[in-house]
Amino acid sequence: MQIDLVALIVDEYDPAIAFFTEVLGFDLIEDSPSVTTDGRPKRWVVVRPPGAQTGLLLARADGDEQSAAVGHQTAGRVGFFLQVDDFQATFARMTAAGVTFVRPPRTEAYGQVAVFLDIAGNRWDLLGPA
Repeated sequence: MQIDLVALIVDEYDPAIAFFTEVLGFDLIEDSPSVTTDGRPKRWVVVRPPGAQTGLLLARADGDEQSAAVGHQTAGRVGFFLQVDDFQATFARMTAAGVTFVRPPRTEAYGQVAVFLDIAGNRWDLLGPA
C-alpha cells in the first residue's frame, strides 16, 4: 500500500507545471485532457520528483472555495517536504531560479532544512542529510 498522489490546488496549470518541472526539477508524468463531473474541461496533471513514488496532482482551482485555498492548503504550516541528497547544491540552484525561501538553512537533528514557497505560496521544507 502507498500514497500515490496528493492534490495541490493551483491557479493555472501551465505556470504550475513550469515551476515544478523547470524550477524544482520534477518530472511531468501526465498532462491529459479530462472533464469535470458536469462536463467542463479540465486536465489531469501529475508531477513527481525523479525516482519518487508519490506525486502531485496539480488541480486548477474551480470555484470560490478552491480559489481561496490556493497557497493556503495547510493553513500557513509547512505541508510538503522535499528530501534531496545534495542540500547545498539544490538550495543554490533553487535560489538562483528565484525560489522564495522564508527561513534560511539551518541544521537540525534530522538534517539540513530551509523553508520555501511554491508557486502558489504553500510552505515546503527542503530537507537534506545532516
